[in-house]
Parts: sequence; structure tokens; C-alpha cells
Amino acid sequence: MRLGPRPAALGLLLLYAAVAGASKAEELHYPQGEHRADYDREALLGVQEDVDEYVKLGHEEQQRRLQSIIKKIDSDSDGFLTESELSQWIQMSFKHYAMQEAKQQFVEYDKNSDGTVTWDEYNIQMYDRVIDFDENTALDDTEEESFRQLHLKDKKRFEKANQDSGPGLILEEFIAFEHPEEVDYMTEFVIQEALEEHDKNGDGFVSLEEFLGDYRRDPTANEDPEWILVEKDRFVNDYDKDNDGRLDPQELLSWVVPNNQGIAQEEALHLIDEMDLNGDKKLSEEEILENQDLFLTSEATDYGRQLHDAYFYHDEL
Repeated sequence: MRLGPRPAALGLLLLYAAVAGASKAEELHYPQGEHRADYDREALLGVQEDVDEYVKLGHEEQQRRLQSIIKKIDSDSDGFLTESELSQWIQMSFKHYAMQEAKQQFVEYDKNSDGTVTWDEYNIQMYDRVIDFDENTALDDTEEESFRQLHLKDKKRFEKANQDSGPGLILEEFIAFEHPEEVDYMTEFVIQEALEEHDKNGDGFVSLEEFLGDYRRDPTANEDPEWILVEKDRFVNDYDKDNDGRLDPQELLSWVVPNNQGIAQEEALHLIDEMDLNGDKKLSEEEILENQDLFLTSEATDYGRQLHDAYFYHDEL
């Protein structure tokens, strides 16, 4: 089957937007290196109805729910929130909302409401029609071929998530398809998929050259462009833990799977740095309530969203 340029371009646009979006978000979040607190709230409460709902919650009820959340973050019940406790809570929050989003998507994708999502239903939801590519036939158009490759990868991940080989994915399998990094039985697939894409010499590792992809230095340039220097630094300092100049499968996993742990740790450190009034490197309830607005515009409360989600402030969590 040969696609017209529109869906191929759309698929690539989404891919490029995902890569570029992270740096753009960082620029908006920290303009000129200064933390902009209102961006945090806008990031999640961006639509007007959500902002209105946040405002409607009275101050006393806000504080009651916030105190309940603080007690839950304080896993050792010593009256203080440490970097580790904040980081673990934020990671749990990330996972919770990722699962909630996948459950909502499952309902949207399950067109006939039979409790499973078939590959055809996935295609209809994503592209408004069923798409079927020949695995062995490359397309002449570069954009269409890139889309074909992405679509075939999605199909392989869909098939791997389907543990019982049924006609479609049940909810748990759909979550594995959407978030393979959260499901143990998908880990090996994620690693193998990354090796197939990046391990050009087939040695089971990804070298720095393979990590950088098709980049070739301009022979007339005196040095590499800034983005290459950044990528090299990430390779050496973030991913190549044993400093052997290549990424083994586990190191590769830390590259291809979103590192929520690092994001959570950064936010935890940021909160302590901003709110720790006595310099003890941890937060008391009093310090948090003193800086309530900052805490409610952070990832620790998912930008205030947790105050509206009984999963977080209910006593039986």
C-alpha cells in the first residue's frame, strides 16, 4: 500500500515535535535560567476549565488536602520530607497518570466496546483508516518510507504486548503497548528494538558513532556543532556507566526509556532548595504551608492536580 504525503508527514511531524518539545519546554520553564513557577501550573492546568476548578477549591479545603498529601509523601512518618521521599512520590505520580491516560485511551480505541483493542481499531483511531504495509517492500518516497518503518515498529510492539495471542489487546496488554517501559515482559523487546535501530555492526552494543546516527562532521568546520557536543556529553556522563565507550543493553535501556527518575530528583532538589527555610535539606509541613503556592505549582502535587484526585489525598491510599 502506498500512502499519500499527508499521513506520512503527520507521523514524522509528531516524531520531530516530541524531540524538539523537550528543549522548548525547558526554555519556557526556565527563561534566562530563572524558574518560572506559573509555567508549572499552565503545563497541566492549561485549559481554562481546569484552572477554574483549581480556583473554586476553598483555601481551607486546599490546605486540608495538601496536609493529607504531605503525610503520604512522608513515608517514614518523621515529620519531614526528604529528597528521596519527594522523588519517589513524584515518580509514583508520573506512573499513576500515565496509567490513567492509557485507560482513557483504551476506551477511545475500543470502537466496538468488546473489551479489547484490535490492530485495526488502533489504526482507525490513529489514522482514520486501516493501514497495512508490506514488511519486505521499501517505498521510494523518503517520508513515506520513514512512516512505514515507524508503523511496522508499532505493529511489532502491538504483537509483543499481546501475550495471549487473542484477536486484540485487553487493558493490561494495551498499557504494555503504550508504556512498555512500565511492564517487565516488554523490557527485552524495548532493548532489542533499540539494538535493531542503532547497532549497525551487530555486536550487541551501541558505540558513540552509532549513538550519533548519521552525523558526519563538516570537513571545513573547526569543531562539532553545539548539539553534537551535548549528545556526546550525555553519552559519556549519563549513559555509559562503565566508561567502556559503548552502551550495553542495560545502558541502552536508560537512553531509550524516559528517565522519570532523573526528572523527579531534579524537581525534589528544586523544591528543597526553594522552600527549605532552616537549611536542613528537608521540608517540614510548616515550610511547605509557608510556601504553599510553590508546592502547588510543582510536580510534587502534579501542579495542583492531586488536590482534585482522591487517589492522592484520600486517607486510604
